[in-house]
Amino acid sequence: MTQRSAVHLLLSVILLSCTWSAKAQVLTMKDAVQTALNNYGTIRAKANYVNASKATVQQVKRDYLPNLNISAQQDYGTVNGQNGPLYGFGGLGVASSGLPLPEQNWNAAFGALYLANINWEFFAFGRMKERIKTAETLARRDESDWQQEQFRHEVKVAAAYLNLLAAQRLTQSWQRNLERADTFRSVVARRASNGLIAGVDSSLANAEVSSARIALTRSIDLEQEQGNQLSQLMGVPAQDFSLDSLFLTRLPAVVTDTLSFRGETHPLLQFYQSRIALSKEQEKYIKTLNYPAFSFFSVMQTRASGFSSSYAVDQSAYTHDYWEGIKPTRSNYLLGVGVTWNLTSPLRVKQQSTAQNFTSKALQDEMTVIDQQLKAQMVLADAKMKNALDNYREAGIQISSASQAYLQKTVMYRNGLSTLVDVTQALYTLNRAETDREVAYSNVWQALLLKAAAVGNFGLFINEF
Repeated sequence: MTQRSAVHLLLSVILLSCTWSAKAQVLTMKDAVQTALNNYGTIRAKANYVNASKATVQQVKRDYLPNLNISAQQDYGTVNGQNGPLYGFGGLGVASSGLPLPEQNWNAAFGALYLANINWEFFAFGRMKERIKTAETLARRDESDWQQEQFRHEVKVAAAYLNLLAAQRLTQSWQRNLERADTFRSVVARRASNGLIAGVDSSLANAEVSSARIALTRSIDLEQEQGNQLSQLMGVPAQDFSLDSLFLTRLPAVVTDTLSFRGETHPLLQFYQSRIALSKEQEKYIKTLNYPAFSFFSVMQTRASGFSSSYAVDQSAYTHDYWEGIKPTRSNYLLGVGVTWNLTSPLRVKQQSTAQNFTSKALQDEMTVIDQQLKAQMVLADAKMKNALDNYREAGIQISSASQAYLQKTVMYRNGLSTLVDVTQALYTLNRAETDREVAYSNVWQALLLKAAAVGNFGLFINEF
């Protein structure tokens, strides 16, 4: 081989190695959880709800600022007046002012109005303060909702990851079972063709191979379902995942730790507590509607008119000149303090407050149910962990014994000392032992995940990776 050929061969090997590494990139548990938190639509939506609530808090705080309005208008029209009452219903009345002359005339000139107005509800017995506190409590509730959604989704992704990993391991077990059945069929076919055993054994061996293929196909189907579920929870396109299975060969470090239930730190209970806090804050705000509101107001007004001050005695004393008509000539100001109190408000507010109080009690009852469920889940998690550990210890004994039995029966069959039924039974036993081992290994970690979900501490689980 020439030097150039050797270089080309080395580059080809490196390229193939890189391609294999890219295809065989392992998805770890932490990567799966983090990808899900970044991509899943529900979590992103609730994060935006939190941002919206925080912006609402700032908006409510700025509602306390006084209203400052400025306006200007320039008009052209007549100024005929008339003695009599007038109500500007719906803002449709014309605010023309002038002399009540004995007959109609159509003298018209330009006019203008310029004004600035301040209106400030400066005191309402804590109404604005309670509005701000209610908005802040709403923001805290939405943030608690976002956090508990993240926690629940972390648990869902971890469970889906474990389910897919268990399905992949079971597929490998059924694949080994098919290989053993196919290998044994070759032995049976060879012995039957040589006349050493009955031909029916070959038919039975073929049936076992077909049964093993069907079982493998079912396992692959389950694996594909679990993979699709994981991809949905991660917010990524459906694909084949290569998962990290190394941790299944060991026990979690905290498997025997005794954990106490602390409701005040559980994300789900914190969310329910924030709902109750919001309802109680709304009760306080509703009660402030019983009281009056004090307002400060101020107006500065300047007017202009094309009608002269002598128009009352001389109806020709006006001008059509635009600039004369809009030139400010008269100004007024006004300062005042007002109070507004709807005396029938207490009748309505009482029922609003009563309804909100019942809502608070209902939320408390819902929280009590969740608290009971989590405590029961904690007890169940401890029981499942104990059972999973027992099966974990037995799985090793079972697989060792089943492997020895299968080896003995196949050797005896080759030497004519056992029947095909004995070998088939040993094959079933070995396959069952392998599947039981995979399930037992997975159940230990599922039990730990259940305990982490019950105590509200996902770090208890994820820190093992």
